[in-house]
Amino acid sequence: MSLAEQVQQTLSRPATSDDGVSALIDLVDELCGVYLDETKGYLIESRLAPIVKRLECRDYAELVQRAKGVAGSDVRSEIVDAITTHETLFFRDESPFNALRYKILPDLIEAIESSGRQRRIRIWSAACSTGQEVYSIAMVLHEIAQMLPGWDLQIFGTDVSPASVETARRGWYSNLEVGRGLDDLNKSNYFSHEAAGWQVSQDLQRLARFDVRNLLQPFPEMNLFDIVFCRNVAIYFKPEQRADMFHRIVDTMTPGGWLFVGSAERLSDLGAEFTPETHCNCTVYRPK
Repeated sequence: MSLAEQVQQTLSRPATSDDGVSALIDLVDELCGVYLDETKGYLIESRLAPIVKRLECRDYAELVQRAKGVAGSDVRSEIVDAITTHETLFFRDESPFNALRYKILPDLIEAIESSGRQRRIRIWSAACSTGQEVYSIAMVLHEIAQMLPGWDLQIFGTDVSPASVETARRGWYSNLEVGRGLDDLNKSNYFSHEAAGWQVSQDLQRLARFDVRNLLQPFPEMNLFDIVFCRNVAIYFKPEQRADMFHRIVDTMTPGGWLFVGSAERLSDLGAEFTPETHCNCTVYRPK
């Protein structure tokens, strides 16, 4: 039986404990929270079948066995990197960055100044993929930072994929990646041409730090964030995982903090505290 036939057969009937595909689905859910139901069989075939072939596994069951083995960390990382979506670009959807620039950061700065709080701003880009969202935020923040001498400003980017986080840390992007969403002014101000691609400036890299995080696992060590971007990741989670994740994210936020989700995502089903506001054609939440 081919790998594709295994997938189709498993997803069309109740799972059994000795089924390789079922075990793989459970492993992916455990590793990164992506739930591969019957609508996502194509992800298994297109992204994980090549790993089975490259590692010369007999089937998906052997792939799972290797991933769970003592020396399976590289296999687990490869599975996570293959299954998680890396579709991203600079200033994706644009309106969140307009809201950040013209509404949220000015209001936040004014609130901090008037309250006498420490002059610091913390922003978390959850599921930051290869870093374009973080550096887009950094460009907006850097523009405003020129008027904020002495402020402590930092953006924390996290992703479940170690390979994506490493790319974000490096801050080097191809001509194609830089051409997606980045205008000539920002490119000339914040990037330098290097090795047939573009390197993010030190000014932006000083504002950003990155780490590997699984959003379905506890993050008690996280600092309080004034602004959180968590866009287009919860759509892959089970409903109960999605609800739990957003409530835990709220626990990391300062009172009056701002939460960005994807343009097609709505959080009103999570309770009255998740009441949407609209600014610059962007829906945001202030759950505290």
